[in-house]
Amino acid sequence: MVVLTHVVVMKFTDPADAPKAKELLEGLAGVVPQVRSLLVGLDTVHSDVSGDLCLITTHDDAAGLLGYQSHEAHLELARWLRPRLAARTVVDYLSGPSPQA
Repeated sequence: MVVLTHVVVMKFTDPADAPKAKELLEGLAGVVPQVRSLLVGLDTVHSDVSGDLCLITTHDDAAGLLGYQSHEAHLELARWLRPRLAARTVVDYLSGPSPQA
């Protein structure tokens, strides 16, 4: 089965907001049906190029990702989150079994 993985790396204006963001993001698990899995990690190295938080979600397909992004629980969290972000980077990729030659 092919899976769409959504990876978001966030840098906060105030890094002290990252633990609260982690808690809020983890609260989406089980609330948003289009999320197959959800993992949130806080940076522990704190290098010059480190983000503060990484979110990884998986979805059945692009429609599932869009459903997650438009779900009211996600939109409510985003209203809290976005003003606190200095930067974010997103990568969405497909993984799963390769077709046989």
